[in-house]
Amino acid sequence: MAAFAILSLSLLCVFLIYVFFYKNNRKSLRLPPGPTGVPLFGYLPWIDPSRPHVSLTELARKYGPVCGLRMGSVYTVLLSDPQLVRQTFAKDAFAGRAPLYLTHGMMQGYGLICAEGSLWKDQRRFVAGCLKNFGMTKLPGARRDRMEQRILAVVNECTLKLRDLSAEDGVDPLETLHHCLGNLMNDLVFGKVYKEDDEVWKWLRHLQEEGVKHIGVAGPLNFLPFFRFLPRYGRTMKTLIDGKLKTHRIYQTIIDEHRVQRERTDSFLAAFDEAMNGDVDNRSFTQQQFYHLLADLFGAGTDTTLTTLRWFLLFMATHPDEQKKLQDEMDELLGEKPPSLDDRLLLVHLEAAIAETQRLRSVVPVGIPHGTTEVTQIGDYDVPKGTMVVPLQWAMHTDPSYWRDPLSFQPERFVGPDGGLVKPKAFLPYQAGKRMCVGDELAKMILFLFAARFLHTFVISAPPGVHLDLEGECGITLIPKAHRLVFTPRK
Repeated sequence: MAAFAILSLSLLCVFLIYVFFYKNNRKSLRLPPGPTGVPLFGYLPWIDPSRPHVSLTELARKYGPVCGLRMGSVYTVLLSDPQLVRQTFAKDAFAGRAPLYLTHGMMQGYGLICAEGSLWKDQRRFVAGCLKNFGMTKLPGARRDRMEQRILAVVNECTLKLRDLSAEDGVDPLETLHHCLGNLMNDLVFGKVYKEDDEVWKWLRHLQEEGVKHIGVAGPLNFLPFFRFLPRYGRTMKTLIDGKLKTHRIYQTIIDEHRVQRERTDSFLAAFDEAMNGDVDNRSFTQQQFYHLLADLFGAGTDTTLTTLRWFLLFMATHPDEQKKLQDEMDELLGEKPPSLDDRLLLVHLEAAIAETQRLRSVVPVGIPHGTTEVTQIGDYDVPKGTMVVPLQWAMHTDPSYWRDPLSFQPERFVGPDGGLVKPKAFLPYQAGKRMCVGDELAKMILFLFAARFLHTFVISAPPGVHLDLEGECGITLIPKAHRLVFTPRK
């Protein structure tokens, strides 16, 4: 009864807020065009929770490049024009985070993804500095060489595992890829790695997979916080919060181990611990920030790169002619030499195939939402403070006005007339502006080395008689459905 009373009161409050805000702001502000929706829920009932990127793209196509709608308690603006996204996200007023209940309620403004203001600026500067020190750079040199060797260690492990596991009926590469890529991030973030059957590591991988499923932009809890009083969503919330707290206890164990051993490692954990206990101004280096930043760096670094690589392997298996073209290019230019980062400028068609994978299967198809920190404008439209602003990647990456035959896999669209790599203006895999992906160059290094070494070693195909599903499942990221692939060693 108590839960029902709280739910009823919450519904009443949300309804009154909705009526007051919506009616008054419609009169005083020139909001972007869009659907009206219904009280309390806004347009949420019409958004397909399994394919939110498609539902929102349909709205963008109907109402234009700036579309306004209400999603539960959150006023939302969809941006589907790439130039407008660049201009908008270059402004400080759009450098906040969207007021989503799960991210704000669970993360409490800590970490990097959900942080705002001076905390976000300080921590982004810290992360960017660490990445540069670790070797995330386009320019050759000793630091980049060390980073390349760290990446190649897990690439080689992954290649050997897939060779041993592969069979005529194929193997699902997810577990092997997740272990190897995850261990690369473990090395960079925590300064340690796990064996594949380690129970702590198995639990951390499971928790990450569950989080990706539950924390999506279309999740009702993000926009209707009173849903947490319903049993189904209450259980989800408890699972996520309990998982976060257990993860933080594991992180503290790793921190304690580091402090006892005092080994010098190129890891975020070591760098943060030094900053937190140093003599410099360390107001943003707190214990809660420590836990949340480690989680953000591991989760974001692992999930997006893992998902892109899985899609790349699927496209190679379903487009054998494209795969052979890449392998022929590699054989002609490199011979038997295994590809390295120095070969990125040579292997143009491989880079184009990776880019086409990122375009056609945007890992974050609705983009990472921003939030407005003040009343501002987009073009001729007013945007209230606290608005969620969504850079709709799926809409931009599949817009026929920018891409000919946009739903087909055509890597050559990223190759210019002179044979060099081109980046069309509608291509925004790492977003844009002040909050664009801070580790974009590291992601490019990892994707290139994994993709190049896999194609150098294997012919990738579907098992005989098997049709591979390319639709995917959408949570935070758009991930492939479970599948099996055959990894045949090349002669």
